[in-house]
Amino acid sequence: MDGHHLPPSHQSPPAQPERRSSFNYDIESTDAAWRGAHTASEALLRYDDDGPREPLLRKRTTNTTSQIAIVGANVCPIESLDYEIVENDLIKQDWRSRKKKQIFQYIVLKWSLVLLIGLFTGLVGFFNNLAVENIAGFKLLLTSDLMLKKRYFTAFLAYGGCNLVLAASAAAICAYIAPAAAGSGIPEVKAYLNGIDAYAILAPSTLFVKIFGSILGVSAGFVLGKEGPMVHTGACIANLLGQGGSRKYHLTCNWLRYFKNDRDRRDLITCGSAAGVAAAFRAPVGGVLFALEEAASWWRSALLWRTFFTTAVVAVVLRGLIGFCRSGKCGLFGQGGLIMFDLSATIPTYSTQDIIAIIVLGIIGGVFGGLFNFLLDRILRAYSFINEKGAPYKILLTITISIITSACSYGLPWLAPCTPCPADSVEQCPTIGRSGNYKNFQCPPGHYNGLASLFFNTNDDAIRNLFSGGTEKEFHMSTLFVFFTAIYCLGLVTYGIAVPSGLFIPVILAGATYGRIVGTLLGPISDLDPGLFALLGAASFLGGTMRMTVSVCVILLELTNDLLMLPLVMLVLLISKTIADSFNKGVYDQIIVMKGMPFLEAHAEPYMRHLVAGDVVSGPLISFSGVERVGNIVQTLRITGHNGFPVVDEPPLSEAPELVGLVLRSHLLVLLKGKGFMKDKVKTSGSFVLKKFGAFDFAKAGSGKGLKIEDLDFTDEEMDMYVDLHPITNTSPYTVVETMSLAKAAVLFRALGLRHLLVVPKTPGRPPIVGILTRHDFMPEHIHGVFPNLHKSH
Repeated sequence: MDGHHLPPSHQSPPAQPERRSSFNYDIESTDAAWRGAHTASEALLRYDDDGPREPLLRKRTTNTTSQIAIVGANVCPIESLDYEIVENDLIKQDWRSRKKKQIFQYIVLKWSLVLLIGLFTGLVGFFNNLAVENIAGFKLLLTSDLMLKKRYFTAFLAYGGCNLVLAASAAAICAYIAPAAAGSGIPEVKAYLNGIDAYAILAPSTLFVKIFGSILGVSAGFVLGKEGPMVHTGACIANLLGQGGSRKYHLTCNWLRYFKNDRDRRDLITCGSAAGVAAAFRAPVGGVLFALEEAASWWRSALLWRTFFTTAVVAVVLRGLIGFCRSGKCGLFGQGGLIMFDLSATIPTYSTQDIIAIIVLGIIGGVFGGLFNFLLDRILRAYSFINEKGAPYKILLTITISIITSACSYGLPWLAPCTPCPADSVEQCPTIGRSGNYKNFQCPPGHYNGLASLFFNTNDDAIRNLFSGGTEKEFHMSTLFVFFTAIYCLGLVTYGIAVPSGLFIPVILAGATYGRIVGTLLGPISDLDPGLFALLGAASFLGGTMRMTVSVCVILLELTNDLLMLPLVMLVLLISKTIADSFNKGVYDQIIVMKGMPFLEAHAEPYMRHLVAGDVVSGPLISFSGVERVGNIVQTLRITGHNGFPVVDEPPLSEAPELVGLVLRSHLLVLLKGKGFMKDKVKTSGSFVLKKFGAFDFAKAGSGKGLKIEDLDFTDEEMDMYVDLHPITNTSPYTVVETMSLAKAAVLFRALGLRHLLVVPKTPGRPPIVGILTRHDFMPEHIHGVFPNLHKSH
């Protein structure tokens, strides 16, 4: 229950007294399948042959906070991912029996998979751009031809009609096929890599809608980008390969069974998110740094090398395909698409006054970025009330925004004056055809309309025009002010609709515009070209909204091929991020909070230092005996939604009560399905389990494919029999003593990527386990529910 799509179709969760927008529904009142992640323990229940005994610990309220979040416009259960390596007899036996050939096969497969991820993501990125350039190009050419014939109203109907059909199509497939595909997708990928799983977040249907919805949405002229959706697309491709395909769509590969665990899938999805950025911006190094800085919560050197290989494959694929298209075989796809703004021809020389201007740009970017995030948060919460009413309302909202966007794009250029073409123009003026710096629009021959050159283009071409050097007088100041205001507002209202939509392009467009305004104003005293000021403005707004520094810096330098701007870009990013951080969080962090996802930050909150692990465990937690009655296990699995259970041996199985380890729900279901039951309660050697099952039988199934207790049937005789849990029990789970600081426990939990953290007593003579900490027990709403007088700042 993780929430995927915030933007477009999300609904804002009910307000909590203490925190953001997580939910506090009573999970126990819902169906077991809707009970998200295992809540920790308070009332430790034990089973004997007659059923549960009395609780051994004090009873507290069950933790039901933060276990549901928004996926699309639906409230769905949150599941946690488990990156811990399970060490039980079966897994140990499997590793001992593996030959060098199998280990080599695993390594080769892993590299083959990242190669395939890079290949497929590169192909999808190219296909997206090819489709957008041709669809949008056809639409713009049709409109231009009608305008040349002075049929202005017909031209508007053609332009608005095309946009309307494309927008409605994008919203329809998103609303009806995969609501989780709406929005950027970066918050969902970030949450997944933090350990949060949700229904349909990386499903094949989401991948399909992400690709085609993004093409339709960008072609419809919305102020949105395809870069954010490309990150989600790369993650979906990686997930599809990592789980061995899709059984539902008859796309399966048994040889991918090695990767049916959360750890390997996490690595692949990290590579996929990096490949998405590389495909969107043609920035392979920027993709790696984006995954490291923004997406991943967990990193290691081997993953860096593998991610770099993936993005290199993407770069090679794109370079080859673009070379093929230069021969003119790709329709209207040519200099447009796969945005590359080469500014290397402009040699930047800057002086003290330029540095002051850049500092001012950074401050402006921080203020505008903080304001953008604040307004976007309010707009998304307002949209949630519309989107939650159902698919028709989502489509209606999208159509409304489409009409407004078309009216602005076509109507505002009429307010701009016609400018005579510059005599020394390098490019053709006015532009004949689709892309170019000088759009004729309604102007007489030999003149161009500056506002139409920005509005009546694809977003990529508009950015290229703003970044272009040697065009100091191309755009009037009034033109830039009108364009900035329109893009800033349209970017805000567009992001919440039910269409796959990225924020990079609107932010770059708005930032480049006010950068150019500053550059034009300072023209008499500055040595920098206004095109370079546009680049710095884009950097400052990106830093102010997304709060990324290193990755944005490298992405912009790879986009513009202008390494000489490195010091200035670094300076403006640092200033804008610092200013904006004093107002609110980054835009993706805000969206994660708004969707109610239990995201674990890298640092613990200050008030956690005043609490210990034993303070926040909740329950009831049910433990099993090492040799347990089948009926007790079945009953527990039916009445709880917990995903992990402590296993405790008691006399006569052991001299004194002792904690054996932790057994997972999914493993219990596989064991019960095998029906290796005994009539007597005796500990076995585990030979039956080791002979009947292999490690792959306990591998994690793909989304929606796992066994459920409802799928299993047992006779009364079987319910009274026993099963030995020792062979499948993780005998070395991570444990902390109950007096450990909650702050330390939180850092440990996140750093190791855990799903369950066992809390054991400090003093002897007590039950061997106090409770289990899960992700939800570290959430502020749970902690403040248990300790309402606790101050967050302390």
